[in-house]
Amino acid sequence: MTSFRLDGRVAVVTGASSGLGAHFAVVLARAGADVVVAARRADMLATVAAAVEAEGRRCLAVPTDVTDAAACSTLIDAAVDGLGGVHVVVNNAGTGYGGRSDRDDLAQTERLFDVNLRGAYQVAAAAGRAMIAGEGGSIVNVSSALALATTDVPQAAYSASKAGLLGMTRDLARQWARHGIRVNALAPGFFSSELTAPLLAHERGAASVRAATPLGRVGRLDELDGPLLLLASDAGSYITGTTLSVDGGMAMH
Repeated sequence: MTSFRLDGRVAVVTGASSGLGAHFAVVLARAGADVVVAARRADMLATVAAAVEAEGRRCLAVPTDVTDAAACSTLIDAAVDGLGGVHVVVNNAGTGYGGRSDRDDLAQTERLFDVNLRGAYQVAAAAGRAMIAGEGGSIVNVSSALALATTDVPQAAYSASKAGLLGMTRDLARQWARHGIRVNALAPGFFSSELTAPLLAHERGAASVRAATPLGRVGRLDELDGPLLLLASDAGSYITGTTLSVDGGMAMH
């Protein structure tokens, strides 16, 4: 369907060096977008950029630490100056860990919030400025089913950071609607990725995921393609301020 296409648009994906971010970059390219890929690991970004270019689209790889506000502005400027604008932002950079809060490493917790919440806010703010000055656009904040539900594995800090993204999403959607900017959240359940690998490698963790997911399995990355494109493209032109759960029923359960 043509409304799901992104021809002539520029998309920025953070946390694009591996996992969901790398997958999202290629999905957006297949839909016709030129893509800016951003992450801290420059060597891995080069591989993702090559995959985007193999789809016939232009790609810029911009090493970026989202906890640095100036770097977030530089990233968006690179999209505007290098590819002609910014129309879609997938705010995907994130980190996580599990563990009981009464035994928590507060330095690790601070780093998690810096990346997952403050970093996402800084990217969104920089993108919002560019989109207000340009043609509007779509921001997709990648949250988590753990913002809406729990498992037997304690992950309070991660869940809190991802729940914070949902409040941020609603408020930014309200602020920027008059500028033609849609802001939504995508809340994946458990998918095989670098971030989830430690949890899924342990029988207790894998069993917890199955028990918390009514469909009883880990998701396939391609099952995120349609939801992502719905929020990023004109197919979702009347959707803003919402959270789309793609979690095998986990939030319901």
